Amino acid sequence: MNVLFMGTPDFAEKSLEKIYEAGFNIIAVVTNPDRPKGRGMKMIASPVKEYAISKNIKVYQPEKIKNNTEIIETIKKLNPDVICVVAYGKILPKEILEIPKLGCINVHGSLLPKYRGAAPIQWAVLNGDKTTGITTMYMDEGMDTGDMILKEEIEIGENETTGELWEKLAQIGGKLLVETLEKVESGTAPRQKQGENYTIAPMLNKDMAKINWEEKNSAEIKNLVRGLNPIMGAYSILNGKKLKIWKVENLTNESFMDKYVEFKEYKRKFENITPGTIVYIDKKEGIYVKTKDGLILLLEVQAENAKKMNIQDFLRGNKIEVGEIL
Repeated sequence: MNVLFMGTPDFAEKSLEKIYEAGFNIIAVVTNPDRPKGRGMKMIASPVKEYAISKNIKVYQPEKIKNNTEIIETIKKLNPDVICVVAYGKILPKEILEIPKLGCINVHGSLLPKYRGAAPIQWAVLNGDKTTGITTMYMDEGMDTGDMILKEEIEIGENETTGELWEKLAQIGGKLLVETLEKVESGTAPRQKQGENYTIAPMLNKDMAKINWEEKNSAEIKNLVRGLNPIMGAYSILNGKKLKIWKVENLTNESFMDKYVEFKEYKRKFENITPGTIVYIDKKEGIYVKTKDGLILLLEVQAENAKKMNIQDFLRGNKIEVGEIL
């Protein structure tokens, strides 16, 4: 079976690796063009391109794919039996969807139809979901609306970040794609309609990264921190400067305050303290910040123009006072 693979980031590279190792004939790869990155703005190839080159697989990098007669004709000449699409980053037009006789197969980072859209892994963490998974499906002209083929579910850890979950799901996605292609090739692949009980998972934006201590409770703040790690990082403003927050612990039990003498003066008026206020600093454990329903313990942060560091190192180099407000 001749496979054309379309994908871009490391998540997709894992699927490409798995189907290559399984022995499928990958006739070519389509990925995004090289992009400038880093301080030197050096042109960087996608992980999918790098893997394809290492295996002597032909690579195509069209800037756009819709209304691109050249790439559409190229794919027709390649005559793939199936097209595998994994985090490619572009919507395929009908002209391409109709080329392979066995269809276009997508690896999607959620248990469809739970999340449709560009960022299903991130939103599962941001929303505090307990489980997620991978779905393989036949693609159609809609956004993640095609018939489902296979699914695999996993639990999301209480402290798991988007980056950690991304790595797990990339592995599962590659394995599930191999199983899916085997069933497609043998004619035994199931088809299941999705139904309409779905949520849109749009691209993330920088505006959502700032923590609103007044509106969000402790669980929501922790989910925001986990969900934006390592993509952009949640942040707050301390003494006029941005403080990125990479890791926190959620402390909602008010009896925790009895452990510290310093908290006793706050205990009676704790509910009236402004959310975002630093109420206690422990150089070994971290910075305790009041939320609207409890406490958040800051464990890993990044000051402006500095590197990411654990809270102990941060406190050694920065003077932070109880009563300051984030």
